[in-house]
Amino acid sequence: MEIKRNGSQPSGKGAAEWFTGAVRIDPFHNAPSPARVGCAAVTFEPGARTAWHSHPLGQTLVVIAGCGRAQRWGGPLEEIKPGDVVWIAPGEKHWHGAAPTTGMTHIAIQEYLDGGAAQWMEHVSDEQYLGQGD
Repeated sequence: MEIKRNGSQPSGKGAAEWFTGAVRIDPFHNAPSPARVGCAAVTFEPGARTAWHSHPLGQTLVVIAGCGRAQRWGGPLEEIKPGDVVWIAPGEKHWHGAAPTTGMTHIAIQEYLDGGAAQWMEHVSDEQYLGQGD
């Protein structure tokens, strides 16, 4: 058994190549091999969001604060709020982030496959973020 004490792991900034706007990542746990699960709390400032991406084994998001948005490629823009649980299927192109005027924090849970948990793609345009584009 391993206990990671609160505050024992440093926060990180979301990389500009994968995020638009200010994003803080607070890691919870990355299980050692042969386990594959990783999880973190991700906090998006208003207007901040991920780039389009997918996960080889899917992803679960648990919204714990604020108000956010999520969208799968070709699907409608969805509002997400505390208590919502979002399942993204393996390989599904999607993005998620905060609402324009309200920050949002979610717990992101995903599994690693061959050392990676995400395939990153192009940034979400302002039109896509505002629900005005595809």
